[in-house]
Amino acid sequence: MSDKWLGSLITDTAQDGYELAIKLSRMGVKYTQPSDDIRKKIRPIYEENADNLIASSQVIATHFQTVAAANNYWK
Repeated sequence: MSDKWLGSLITDTAQDGYELAIKLSRMGVKYTQPSDDIRKKIRPIYEENADNLIASSQVIATHFQTVAAANNYWK
């Protein structure tokens, strides 16, 4: 994937930072599995699995920690 989409980790608000963390997580999946068809095919397998949803939340939380630190915790 050569598409440049991440210009900065700096955001105006914590809400924007959280949304960036979600975007980072989603883009990680897209880079790992670039096929839209395969992602659509396997989504029903994991979307109702609590363990998988918790794991997704943990990835988002890790990205949010990174974004928050980059923004000096919006102080």
